[in-house]
Amino acid sequence: MNDALSFGLLCFTSFFTLINPLSTMPLFMTMTSELSEKQRTHTAKKATFVALITIVMFALSGQLLFNFFGISVNSFRIVGGVIFFIMGMDMLQARIGQVKIKDSEVKTYINDISVTPLAIPMICGPGAITNSIVMMEDASTYTRKIVLFTSILLVLLITYLVFYSCSRIIKIIGQTGINVMMRLMGLILMVIAVEFFFSGLKPIVLDMIKGS
Repeated sequence: MNDALSFGLLCFTSFFTLINPLSTMPLFMTMTSELSEKQRTHTAKKATFVALITIVMFALSGQLLFNFFGISVNSFRIVGGVIFFIMGMDMLQARIGQVKIKDSEVKTYINDISVTPLAIPMICGPGAITNSIVMMEDASTYTRKIVLFTSILLVLLITYLVFYSCSRIIKIIGQTGINVMMRLMGLILMVIAVEFFFSGLKPIVLDMIKGS
């Protein structure tokens, strides 16, 4: 029980900080500013659903990708740790390091922005995809697998609710509150990045020592 709880907490925390709906919320508002409330809700719903399917697909097919390209999960953990650390640094400085859309380009995306760039790569970016593959490798039991997919579903449900309520949230916490939350999540993400990096590096170093 304790193992499932700690694994679930790691899954939820890592996915929430990587997807980081609070940091993408102002961008979502900008990109949907010309849509009605109903259209905005539909866009948020479709974007989170597409992101959910994409993350689950990568989680399920991760082992096939490893075998096909001859990649070890430890190497992926090291690279994932580096990616997470860089993203955490951006968040710690309250920078949105995902997709930046110019004002002149917003209208171009109005017809169908839910798949690109909202779902991919704003919600489901390289960090979330990497995390889903690595976490699936660590989900050695059925209980862990259920916990993993439940965590993904819960985070994306929260993301949808944040997008749905974005105008009210910004009024309540303001831009300063968003920046504070982003810095806090950036710090958490950097800690997770270090754990990922060294959990991948340790087995490789031990294999090198044994080989020599």
